[in-house]
Amino acid sequence: MPVTTPKARRLGAALREARIECGLGVRELANRLGKDHSLVSRYERGHRAPKPEDVATILGILGVNGDRREEILALARGTDDRRWLAVTLPELQQQLAALIDFEREATAIVDIAPLLIPGLLQTSAYSRAIMTRAEVPASEISTRVAVRIGRRDVLDREAPVQFTALIGEPVLRQRVGSPAVMAEQLRHLLRVAEAPNVDLRVIPGDSDWHPGLEGPFSLMDFEEESPIVHLENRRSALFLHEEDDVAAYREAVAMVLREAMSRPDSSVLIAREAEQIERIA
Repeated sequence: MPVTTPKARRLGAALREARIECGLGVRELANRLGKDHSLVSRYERGHRAPKPEDVATILGILGVNGDRREEILALARGTDDRRWLAVTLPELQQQLAALIDFEREATAIVDIAPLLIPGLLQTSAYSRAIMTRAEVPASEISTRVAVRIGRRDVLDREAPVQFTALIGEPVLRQRVGSPAVMAEQLRHLLRVAEAPNVDLRVIPGDSDWHPGLEGPFSLMDFEEESPIVHLENRRSALFLHEEDDVAAYREAVAMVLREAMSRPDSSVLIAREAEQIERIA
């Protein structure tokens, strides 16, 4: 399994997207660069990171200019770093694009969610309520909700991802939006939990300390790439890929699983909470 960095993988994806939009094949681009087509393929898979000057040449051939050119050039710097930390809006946008790519490519995802329903399990109304309260510009909300809902395709496509969601019990009672919004969201959880590829469990609110209390994170495994951990907060996002970092979060998942309720008990609790909310909705 090749050891590739998340940033190199996103850079490769961005270059591939630009090439396809330009209508060039890999061999034609390689010929214009004066390089072997197999090297360009490795660039696009993230298995080898091109130098910034090579990226600039590629973007010139493809006619990529303006802000998009600067964003892709920024990706070309620090591709071998141990961690990919994003703090500016352009970097965060590239990380979101990378996250969507990784979710599509993953064979298994574990989502530790002590504070909110995981993004892959959110209804459109729940997502919209969050964004409204977060004061996202009204002109952007519909697009952002559509992107988030589109991500759910990985759960029910022909070869769905194996998804484990460990949700804090207080999340079920946290009123995001109206009671009707929460009731719909909890009923959606129950429907999704019936899928054979989804393992949805609740972490009891009265459990002892566990790593999930430190904050949410996702662990993604891939068939042909190294695993990745993703963390984010209000102002930044972080990808980890080094073996010791991934091992620490894999151990954290095991610790949270020991505290979590069984699948059947989790579904019973979610159903009970949904019924209580529906009485006042």
